[in-house]
Amino acid sequence: MKEQIIRFFKMWTLPLGMFAGVGVYLMFHYIPWLSPLKVLAKGANDYILPLMVFIQLFTTFCKVNPRKMRICRWHIIMITVQLVCCLAVALPIHFFPDFSYNVVAQGALVCLIVPTGTAAAVIAGRLGGNETTLTTYTILSNLVAAVMIPAVFPLVEMQSAGSFGHQFLIILRRVFPLLITPFLAAWALREFLPKVHAAVVRLCGSLAFYLWGISLIIAIGLTLRSVVNSHFDPHVMWLLALSALVACAWQFGIGKLVGRRLGDYISCGQGFGQKNTILAIWVSYTYLTPVISVAPSCYIVWQNVVNSWQLWWKEKRDTKH
Repeated sequence: MKEQIIRFFKMWTLPLGMFAGVGVYLMFHYIPWLSPLKVLAKGANDYILPLMVFIQLFTTFCKVNPRKMRICRWHIIMITVQLVCCLAVALPIHFFPDFSYNVVAQGALVCLIVPTGTAAAVIAGRLGGNETTLTTYTILSNLVAAVMIPAVFPLVEMQSAGSFGHQFLIILRRVFPLLITPFLAAWALREFLPKVHAAVVRLCGSLAFYLWGISLIIAIGLTLRSVVNSHFDPHVMWLLALSALVACAWQFGIGKLVGRRLGDYISCGQGFGQKNTILAIWVSYTYLTPVISVAPSCYIVWQNVVNSWQLWWKEKRDTKH
């Protein structure tokens, strides 16, 4: 019975988490005696979401032996492609700040710039890909994003006061430790406290998944609040959802195209297409216009549609053989 309940929640985490996020927002919005607790929403964005992202990354990186990490050719190519794509979106926003749909372009940018999701290696393994190379790419993409996000966001966020260097340092101060420290902490734990490290790997195998579910509830609640309080027209929300769909299709497509040529079709596609969407929601809510978080929220749905279809197709193909 217990295993059936766990299997049910794992299978339906995405819709349950999204409905729960909507429910939590509606409770705070319509139940007056919950008003004093609204201050927790700010705490959720400032502290709880970053903490959960940190723990998810830490428990994932604990499974990685840095001595066995090997950088492949496709790692370098995809990081270069990511950089080019981000600049191709960011520079027009910077030089044409009065463009009517800059918010939509920023939504696409957030979906492009964030690193690979922690669950990408697991999905790739189930699809028959190389988990080791993808885990290495996940770490590399976090290292790159830790610098790229602070470098690019000041170019597109025109409302912030201060120079580019000032904004770069403000964002770097929070994003860099959030993405880099989990890897360094996991490495240090493996080297200096191997017994504790083994216990973390053994006991926290599914912790990242459950934290992702809780983070999803918080992130959807924050996104819905930003939509309700937004001054943008409803069609902008639909365009943000569309921008996420285009970004998702582009990243999975180009990743699989490059991977097919370099002999790692599945891992390359998952590494470039499956994103850390909770981090994307947090950075867009914190450093850009909050309504932009609609794009990564929709990206959660799109990438899960892609993953579900891929898993279904593999199971169907395996059944035939």
